[in-house]
Amino acid sequence: MTTRRLARPRDDRWIAGVCAGLGRRFGISSGMVRLIFVVSCLLPGPQFLIYLVLWALLPNE
Repeated sequence: MTTRRLARPRDDRWIAGVCAGLGRRFGISSGMVRLIFVVSCLLPGPQFLIYLVLWALLPNE
């Protein structure tokens, strides 16, 4: 069994590659992760700050 590490891919990026990396890590499409992120931004919470932190901490592939 291979485990996929959490990293920002060089392809399939729109802004920083965080959603694409999360999608690859958890086996769902990057479009679905992007949709979930955009919808979650309509709710109160630190979603945008979490995105920025992941952008800064996740390595590139």
